[in-house]
Amino acid sequence: MKRALFLVATSLSMVACAPNVRTDSYSVGSVGQVNRTVAATVISVRTVAIDGTRGGGAAAGAAMGGIAGSQMGGSDAAGAIGAVGGIVVGAIAGAAMEKSASKSSGLEYVVQTENGNLMTVVQGSDPVFAEGASVLVLYGSPSRIIADPRRK
Repeated sequence: MKRALFLVATSLSMVACAPNVRTDSYSVGSVGQVNRTVAATVISVRTVAIDGTRGGGAAAGAAMGGIAGSQMGGSDAAGAIGAVGGIVVGAIAGAAMEKSASKSSGLEYVVQTENGNLMTVVQGSDPVFAEGASVLVLYGSPSRIIADPRRK
């Protein structure tokens, strides 16, 4: 039973590690912020891998592994040894799960602004802009490109 609870808790914590690379999603801190926007043209597009690993998976796995390992039967010494072993195994498993859960693909856009500057923006793979498309570069955290509604 304890093992099943550990696996469920670990799985749920890893799902939260998936990176948000959507262009139609904003964080609460972005609401009400004014950002600079410039018009640009897409020069090139290529598919890239996005690794959202932040290290939280190893920490969560270590904590859960330590708790599970300390539940080993026997003496206090056996519980301490189990806790240390659980921390190590949990950290390794948590890091691997986070890496797997947080991997996604995206697109790298090189755009040229109206004044000739080149910029690179990486974002999720939806929507897709073709080379030559008119876009707007929205500065912020994260920066992103969207279709320029003035040029249809």
